[in-house]
Parts: sequence; structure tokens; C-alpha cells
Amino acid sequence: MVQLRNRYVAVKQASRDRAIAVNAKLQQLHRRSALFALAWFGQLTLSNRVLMRLSLCGFSFWAGTSYSAFAPSGLDRLATGETGQTLLATLAELPADVDAAPGETPQPAPEPSPGSDAVAEPEASPSPEFSPPPEPEPEATPELPPTLVVKAVGDIVPGTNFPNNRLYPRGVELFLPTRPLLQDADVVFGNLETTLTRSRQPAKDTSRPNVFAFRTPPEYADLMEQMGFDVLSIANNHANDFGEVGFQDTVRNIQQEGMAAVGTAGDPVFTEHNGLRVAWFAYSHTGRGNTSLLNLNAARQAIAAAEEEADITIVSFHGGAEGTAAQHTRDRVEMFYGENRGNVVQFARGVVASGADLVLGHGPHVPRAFELYNGKLIAYSLGNFMGYRTLSTAGPLAYSLVLEVRLDAEGNLVSGQIHPVFLKDGGIPYPSPQGDSIRLIRQLTRSDFPNTPLTINERGTLRPNAPPSP
Repeated sequence: MVQLRNRYVAVKQASRDRAIAVNAKLQQLHRRSALFALAWFGQLTLSNRVLMRLSLCGFSFWAGTSYSAFAPSGLDRLATGETGQTLLATLAELPADVDAAPGETPQPAPEPSPGSDAVAEPEASPSPEFSPPPEPEPEATPELPPTLVVKAVGDIVPGTNFPNNRLYPRGVELFLPTRPLLQDADVVFGNLETTLTRSRQPAKDTSRPNVFAFRTPPEYADLMEQMGFDVLSIANNHANDFGEVGFQDTVRNIQQEGMAAVGTAGDPVFTEHNGLRVAWFAYSHTGRGNTSLLNLNAARQAIAAAEEEADITIVSFHGGAEGTAAQHTRDRVEMFYGENRGNVVQFARGVVASGADLVLGHGPHVPRAFELYNGKLIAYSLGNFMGYRTLSTAGPLAYSLVLEVRLDAEGNLVSGQIHPVFLKDGGIPYPSPQGDSIRLIRQLTRSDFPNTPLTINERGTLRPNAPPSP
């Protein structure tokens, strides 16, 4: 019974809804018709209006309706929707009780008296709400293997205060022009070719020709850290300019600023970037103990041993002859002022064969060729990066660069970029729009390693060549 009553109630409500909709439609039609009639009636002449009234009167008499509905006042009421308002009132009310037998007049259901034991019929349980099926979870994006972006520069001498003051008045300004080039890398490397000490006892006889001792205030370590450097090599021929005291001061001042000092011994220094553990080695032709590039066997053994502890191994070396006449790289021992500067080709290829993934050379003070050897990049010289009033900037000695390299998780070259730099104003580095360094390195690479599977385009972008198809 309850379900039947609910059904009639629903029918009753639906009838009301339909009646309301019909009334609204009628009112809309009435308004449109009346407005049209009013506009048309108002344009008639007086004689035509009289004829129109007589016609409407006759029509209303024939149709059995009131003439006033068509008179102007009646048209006004039509336009305002007054007529038809009684439609809802004339709708027959549905029976309140639908439980009567057929043919009987429905009677309202008696209300239970207070205190009676009548039990209310349970209401129909609502139908369960519709719940859409769960959306499928998006497929997980495959995680790309990690890569390592390295930026590297060559020799750094930000001035000296020995034997006289040749420091820039505002040291921070030395790095500002090229600071943007050192950003956006996982790790930034440079060769610090000076000491960070206050020691007054040089280990060299600077009274002799072409003998120099560089001493830079320890505060410059903070400047280099602010510019973005993370790892500094001290395996070079100026790291011992002030003996053991100056050497240890330099190491301590670098480390106090959170940077790594590489080249203190034959053991690697480890850093971590992007989940990759990187082993760093630094060697020099004047290296201490096992850091000499003249002792290739010791270097190869140390690098091979580090492979078990590191994902990527990076080797820095300071070697080769110096100056404009030393731009080319040859597979032979290089001599400079009677000093053995090593066979840098044999050294670089030997450490790659033992596990090095990237080899960064410096020392000749000019950029040199690049080589891709067994999928590993060798930069034979990055030139001078900074040499304020200490290093010559004549000709190609002023050509410099920031080398950017992207390595995969196996240490293979993915891509690279030469950011050209030019030294002027006494040895301050500036970005070089002319790209002289790019042209020089491309030329030297084609000349010295014509078969290397490496492409360097005119914009300085490095790409390994695809292996030939079988």
C-alpha cells in the first residue's frame, strides 16, 4: 500500500510540474501574440480601427467569447500574462488515499490515536546510491637512469700578493662575468694553480728567471665556493710554492669552505651527485708520491681499485709543454725548459683503459684538442681560466672555456658544450661571443685526432658519433 501511495504522489507531482511548464509556455505565447497585435493595431488609421472593432465584436458574438479579451485593454492583459493564471487552480486534485477498492470513494487514512499500539509500516529502503567504478591508476612513468653534468675549467690564479701585491681591489668581481657559466651543473671543477696561505717562506728561488711563486689570500676560497666550485685540483707545479706549510694551508682552506681538494695523495676523493658516487684523482708532472703522471702504472692501479667503490671516475692531470707553441697534442714525451712534462696521450688513454670516465687536462696554458677514447672524453687542455696579473694573455693564451659534459651512469659521454671565454683586463675571464675557443678546439681536434668519433659543431656542441652499422 505504501508503495502504491508513493506512486500516486509521484504522479501527482509530475502532473503539477507538467501543468507549470504548460502555463509558462502559454504565457510566453500570449505575450508574443499580444505584443504583435498591439504593435499592429497602433499603426491602423481611425477608420480602420473602427472597422477592426466591429469585426472583432462580430467574431466574438459568433465564437461565444468576450469581446473585451480582444479589445486594447484585453490585449494589454494578454501581454502581461494575466490570462491563463487559473490553469493550475482548475487542475483536479488527486485522491489523498489510494487504498480504496475499485468504485469506492477513497477515504483519508485515520491517524493513530495517542497511546495506541499501532505500528508504523517500515519505509521502503532507499535504493543503493550509484558509485562509479574506480578510475584506473595512471601508469608509472619509467624512471630515467641518472646522469652527471660536470662543468670544468683550467688554471685559476686570482692574483698574488708575493713578492708584491698584484691582487684585484675587489676580488669577487673577478668571477662575476663568468659566474652564470658555472651554474646549472651537478659538480664544478677547476685547477687551482696557486696557494691559499699567509706563509712568508717560499720554497722557490724567485730571483731566478722564469721562476714564480704564487700566494693568494685564504679568503679567496670563500669567493670560489660562492661562484659555484665544488672540486679543486692542487696537483700542479705551483701547489708547493710555499712548501709544506703552504700546501697544507691550501688544503685546509679549501675544505673549510665545503669544497674537495684533489691531488694531496694517490688516494681518490669521493663526492656524490644524483645518487652517483664519483671518484676524483689528480696528477701532475711534479706530483707528490703517487700523484705523478710520470708514474702511469701507479695511477692505473689506483684508478682500477676505485672502480669497485665509485660509479664514475674523473681524472685531472697537469702536464704537457707550455705556451703558444704547445697547442698541438702529440703522442710523445713533452719537454719544457729541460723538464719532463710527460706523454699526456699515453697517460690519458692509460687511465681510461683502467676505468677513468672523464679526463680533464691543464698546464699548457692554451686550449688543446679533444679525443673520445673508448666512449670516454679526454680534454687535453682547458687553458687558463683566470690569471690576473700573473699569466700571459697574448694570442691564444687568452682563449679559454667552460667545458660542460653530460655523462650517463656508466660514465659514457652523452653530450657536451664548449662555453667560450676570453681573458682580458689583465687576465679576467669574460664570456666570448666570438667563440674563438670553439674554432681553435675544432681545428686542433681535426688535426691531432682526425679519426676520433666525436663531433664538435660550430656552436661548440659535443656529440659522440654513432657507431658504424655492421
